[in-house]
Amino acid sequence: MNLLIDLPDITNFLSLRSSSSTSSGLPDPAITSALQFSVVVPTLNEADNIDPLLTRLSALDLPAGSFEVIFVDDGSSDGTPEKVRAWEGHHSRLRVRLLERREKPDLTRSILAGVALARGDVIVVMDADLSHPPERLPALVAPVLNRSHDVAVGSRYVPGGSTVGWPLHRQWLSRIGGWLARPLCDVNDATSGFFSFRRELSSAIAERARGYKILLELLMAGQGKLRVVEVPICFHDRTRGTSKLSFFHQWTYLQRLMTLAGGTVSVGTASRFAAVGLIGVAVDALLFQWLMSSGAGLALAHIMSFFAAAAMNYSLNSKWSFRRHHEGYLRWDQFGRFLTVGVFALLMRGGVLALLVYGLHVPSFLAIFPAIAATAAINYFGSAFYVFPDKRNPPSLDVRWRVASFGIVMFAVLLRLVYLGVAQLIPDEAYYWNYAQHMDLSFFDHPPMVAWLIWLGTSIFGNNEFGVRIGAFVCGLVTMGYLYALARNLYDKSTGIRAVLLLAVLPFGFVTATLMTPDAPLMAAWAATLYYMERALVADQRWAWLGMGLAFGLGLLSKYTLGLLGLAALVFVMIDPAARRWLRRPHPYLAASLALLLFSPVVIWNMQHDWASILFQSERATGIGNKFSLQWLFLHILLVLTPTGLIAAVLALLPARDRDPSHYANRRRLFVIIFTGMPLAVFFALSLFGAPKFHWTAPAWLALLPTIAWMMVQASDLRSIAVRLRAAWKPTIGVCLFFYAFAMHYVVLGIPGIPYAGFTEHYFWREATHEIEQIAKKVQRETGQKPIVVGMSKWSVATSLSFYDDKAEPMDIRGRNMFGQNASMYNFWYPSEPATSRPIILVGMKPWQLEHDIEGNDNITPVLVQPGTVQEVAIERDGKPLRRVYYRIAQGYLGSREN
Repeated sequence: MNLLIDLPDITNFLSLRSSSSTSSGLPDPAITSALQFSVVVPTLNEADNIDPLLTRLSALDLPAGSFEVIFVDDGSSDGTPEKVRAWEGHHSRLRVRLLERREKPDLTRSILAGVALARGDVIVVMDADLSHPPERLPALVAPVLNRSHDVAVGSRYVPGGSTVGWPLHRQWLSRIGGWLARPLCDVNDATSGFFSFRRELSSAIAERARGYKILLELLMAGQGKLRVVEVPICFHDRTRGTSKLSFFHQWTYLQRLMTLAGGTVSVGTASRFAAVGLIGVAVDALLFQWLMSSGAGLALAHIMSFFAAAAMNYSLNSKWSFRRHHEGYLRWDQFGRFLTVGVFALLMRGGVLALLVYGLHVPSFLAIFPAIAATAAINYFGSAFYVFPDKRNPPSLDVRWRVASFGIVMFAVLLRLVYLGVAQLIPDEAYYWNYAQHMDLSFFDHPPMVAWLIWLGTSIFGNNEFGVRIGAFVCGLVTMGYLYALARNLYDKSTGIRAVLLLAVLPFGFVTATLMTPDAPLMAAWAATLYYMERALVADQRWAWLGMGLAFGLGLLSKYTLGLLGLAALVFVMIDPAARRWLRRPHPYLAASLALLLFSPVVIWNMQHDWASILFQSERATGIGNKFSLQWLFLHILLVLTPTGLIAAVLALLPARDRDPSHYANRRRLFVIIFTGMPLAVFFALSLFGAPKFHWTAPAWLALLPTIAWMMVQASDLRSIAVRLRAAWKPTIGVCLFFYAFAMHYVVLGIPGIPYAGFTEHYFWREATHEIEQIAKKVQRETGQKPIVVGMSKWSVATSLSFYDDKAEPMDIRGRNMFGQNASMYNFWYPSEPATSRPIILVGMKPWQLEHDIEGNDNITPVLVQPGTVQEVAIERDGKPLRRVYYRIAQGYLGSREN
């Protein structure tokens, strides 16, 4: 919790409060009876700052003798001790004491030594260089003195806080240090050196504190149970003396941060791991080069060389690098964790290799080294935190979940990013890329947002897979951000982190953030709309209506499905008395007007095209196939949530008697149930009359993810199934991540011994397009005319051929609407095709597509001139079969029979 505290007048409070304890051996109990807190100031060559600091401290409007200042000197050579002694015992208002340490300078040890000497119940730590304003001392100490909080942090990074005089690189280093600590503690400025705390808390960190950021040690020792408040301060860079911050201090901080997170991280461990890694690099690279020169494919060579190097690395690391954390004999559970980390590292490095070799055209003998480096990073952190974790001082369950969530989310995000530009487009993505080639206010089967994002991405990165998909990747990050904020508001920060974890690993979250379809911006807009709706309807924040209008309008530009949230909001307002009063205020109506304004391009396009898109979506909403399909709805939910996620979703929607019974908790629960239940109820009703697509329910689960994430660690829920469910999440997360990494490696590089089959009729269009190009060139040479290539599917074939077509010598590609069959947007792009004597090449994924329509009618052959037979071409890569494509050649086109 961040609170703005400014209590300049605590004089009366301090003067009335008596000391609750005294230290043994105090020279004068009468004096300490009025002592309220102790200020510990570590020093090292700060002689020029002693007088200004003590002068400003003595000028504070605090009762005389209410606090003491303890200087702990670490061997200064500039006369700092003498400066302190000049004040010691010679000031009536200020108690000054000096402790000179003879050990090796160590900031943490100095502070702990000062704490041990202190007489006050409350300890304040501050620097001697005047970077911490002494005038903020009363505000900083008050929350701990009045026992409302256990720790108060002088923060630069809350409203009212600032940093003055630091160069940009120092500010960035400080920010990065704070961000790195955020997964472990709920403090914006965890690297602050100006804070107060209850003295007894120091006993929990005395034996394990290291480094120079003792505040982090204090917060971690509290295991998340401390009441912490951040008090804004203005941090000023020192004007006298020199800074003691060095690279060593920064490395020590990072090392200690990872140790507190549960990892076995140290200079010794890292250096031994690096030495073993160098040997592994040699084995890996040499074997890889030998296999490649022997004719092995890229996939086989890198997999074989990896496992050879990994086996050797495990043996050396377990017995040497992490010897303190190894039992001295083979432990199968530990070896299993090693294999798990190794497989994930292998599948990630396959993407790095593919990116370098296929995407950037780096020679394989050079590309293997960056790939090995990526593998080493995953192996090291996996070994430090998972294979050989620190079991002597394990962090709390909450911290372990935070750290695991951070690592897993980072892996999932990097996995998507690495494979983003090397995995070929699926036909759906190619179709939406064609949207961007025919930019318009809207389109027949979807609103325009997907086209706008693809246009922006390809304008920056070119017409390639990365340019097409980067919009989906960014939308995935936006979805994560809004989901985290929503879950934090509904529950707490830890729940927010776990909610992001679930979004990153469950199929409905991972897939939509990987493929550039309308679902990618829909998910981002859905999450944003939920966040602003919660802020407006539950938290009663007026400003949130503006965000709601923007998010809702952008969501409608992504997919009409977002309109279901409007229905849910209306139901919530009708049921919840506190939210109902918004109906009498202008904010909701202004938000709706803003959303309608943003949606206006779709309205204009529909007006220009006889409401074609609205009518199409209305018919589609009544069901596809006009049959009872409720069983398919449940199967689809099972696919997008996994069995574990489905059971968790059911439990999250059920009432629980042991949950928080407060008024806010009831409204929160109502919000979650309505904004999940209303969209699901609509899909349930539609499935009674038609077959919904498997991904339609995906965004509906965003509202429920925070509750599912909250249940993952709650011990208060006494149902045995909930306890078992918590144990099931770990294998579920592992299996999901493995499936994604395996699938990406499979479609990009292949897996030795596993042939391509089944789904590949919709994939490998790059290679298929090359074969069709050769056929088209041959026909052109034989006839002297450029042929018309017709994709004989609704849009998959034509759009995929268009994307992978040689842009220097493009083919003339049309849709099957040329023969009176529905081809979606091709009906608008190429509404008619006159009779022609140019050759026609029909291309399809199945033979029957070149002769009949979906109902079996032969409306194709009669309009072709001298149509040939259906022919088959086998598509291969490196001599390995990928898929088959079918084509049929005619010598001309007679035109539509309707003409």
